[in-house]
Amino acid sequence: QVQLVESGGELVQAGGSLRLSCAASAQTFSRYTMGWFRQGTDKKRDYVAVISWTSGSTYYADSVKGRFTISRDNAKNTVYLQMNSLKPEDTAVYYCAASLRDRATQTWEYGYWGQGTQVTVSS
Repeated sequence: QVQLVESGGELVQAGGSLRLSCAASAQTFSRYTMGWFRQGTDKKRDYVAVISWTSGSTYYADSVKGRFTISRDNAKNTVYLQMNSLKPEDTAVYYCAASLRDRATQTWEYGYWGQGTQVTVSS
């Protein structure tokens, strides 16, 4: 079992930055691919960024490339999402998730989810 707890979401002005954190309970955290997803008002949960457990390779949705950075600290069992140049369309609930599949970018590939943290970007 893996328990995930996100933090760091808040209200921020457009152009600002936030760093989200996700703390994991798993003792084998380093063996999980970790992903960030977001769910806006349309209720669709979209992939944002993924960091592979095998190679540490990172993958990003086109909408956030160049602005967001995913990273992980296996010693702290924590994954981060640094978000810069935020836009109002980034407003959403952000979820952290864990997968045993490499390069997982689809929600069905993730077996463990956090409760989400709200990010609101004002214009």
